Amino acid sequence: MALRINDIAPDFTAPSTEGEIRFHDWLGDSYAIIFSHPRDFTPVCTTEFGAVAQLIPEFEKRNTKVIGVSVDSVDDHAKWKADIEKVAGVPANFAIIDDRDLTVAKAYDMLPAEYYLPSEGRTPQHSATVRSVFIVGPDRKIRLTMTYPMSIGRNFAEILRALDAVRKTDGAPIATPANWVPGQDVIVALALDDKTAEERFGLLDIKLPYLRFAKDPA
Repeated sequence: MALRINDIAPDFTAPSTEGEIRFHDWLGDSYAIIFSHPRDFTPVCTTEFGAVAQLIPEFEKRNTKVIGVSVDSVDDHAKWKADIEKVAGVPANFAIIDDRDLTVAKAYDMLPAEYYLPSEGRTPQHSATVRSVFIVGPDRKIRLTMTYPMSIGRNFAEILRALDAVRKTDGAPIATPANWVPGQDVIVALALDDKTAEERFGLLDIKLPYLRFAKDPA
């Protein structure tokens, strides 16, 4: 069955460039972003992991750990990191999972349970659907997913924006409108009546009875 928002993110134990990782233990009390890739040394994925490397300080500010998944070995990952660092201009200071046995790809529903990789003649197309982003909360629940084809590089400004929105609305009776960025007004949940909402968030901008804006509670 496909993973859905608010499902518990599957736990796994796997080798990585930073040693064995037990995902739920590794997560601790942080958010996490899983970036998956069909193969090392592929052009689009190299630019993406370069972008991740450049954004590590931004993720750290947001109490968020990042982890890569690629269907290749730890040794290949280590060699690939050298290429990533050349592209990014900064060290690739994040773990990349060795998922040659497809444990993570299958657990996260990126490949069918019965799928296997060919022993010869393998290309990135054989694992092309291992191209998803998962944002996971400290409670181990999946908060957001995005899936891209191999020909389309991910938009990391959107990934950061989505992470900010997830964190902003976590446990709060608010939502974010289309194209929201931090600092802009938020939408107040219908669970609060006008009086209670104003007591909590200040003056409301009521566009419609069911669409009420308040200042971003930074």
